Amino acid sequence: MTGGRVHSHVAIWGGMVYFGSRGDGHLYVLDAGTGQEKWKFNTGSQVFSSPAISGRVVYFGTSNAYLYALDADTGQEKWRFKTGKAVHSSPAISGGVVYFGSFDGHLYALDAGTGYEKWKFNAAGEVRSSPAISGGVVYFGSHDGHMYALDAGTGQEMWKFNTGDKVHASPSIWGEVVYFDSFGGGDAGHLYALDSGTGHEVWKFPTATFGRVDTSPAISGGVVYFGSYDGHLYALDAGSGQQKWKFKTGSMVDSSPAISGGVVYFGSRNGHLYAFK
Repeated sequence: MTGGRVHSHVAIWGGMVYFGSRGDGHLYVLDAGTGQEKWKFNTGSQVFSSPAISGRVVYFGTSNAYLYALDADTGQEKWRFKTGKAVHSSPAISGGVVYFGSFDGHLYALDAGTGYEKWKFNAAGEVRSSPAISGGVVYFGSHDGHMYALDAGTGQEMWKFNTGDKVHASPSIWGEVVYFDSFGGGDAGHLYALDSGTGHEVWKFPTATFGRVDTSPAISGGVVYFGSYDGHLYALDAGSGQQKWKFKTGSMVDSSPAISGGVVYFGSRNGHLYAFK
């Protein structure tokens, strides 16, 4: 048991489970088999960011504006990097570089070994979205209403797409298409499918009125799954955006679905975990 709410998703590596606590400001590491605590690290701030592990190092952000790098075996701090505001974005690591966003409106690229800043990009709005990397391109959303595609090596903007609304959640990439949602505000949220090379819209799908969307889509077998504040899990054809089915839970769905062994798992605010095959 932690000292408060757990907002962070878990990461599993080397027989251990890593996760952060929003309530008591610690990163915890437990034995995956027994649940026994191996170590914990006190950040002194809320941990919304989900940890990412690469090269025996665990990376995660905190509400006091830091990105931390800890030894994954011992919890010893290797380095920390200070941004201008809170870091709720979960880091992504590729080619020895850590990519993450900050409430200060920037996407950062740091050397994974040293924490040295390689570049940063000003998105003109909070970046809560966790980046996705594919083919040397970094994709992420911002509260300025755009989905961005940047060159992963230089940070140069390749394209941006305007949704007209905040983009909270993280994009998912399948084939040559980027899938992501817009939050929706007081109106319907949308799930978008964009050409990953050009940023041109392939299709978009609206949820019900007041159906905000704040989940990262999951794709499997040519089907896109995502949840909505209108209380449904949706399943769409990945190529056309046509609805295949939807399932009503009776409460908001802000849990991002996960797929394993042909089964889709997701949670709802009605206190249930669902599994569909």
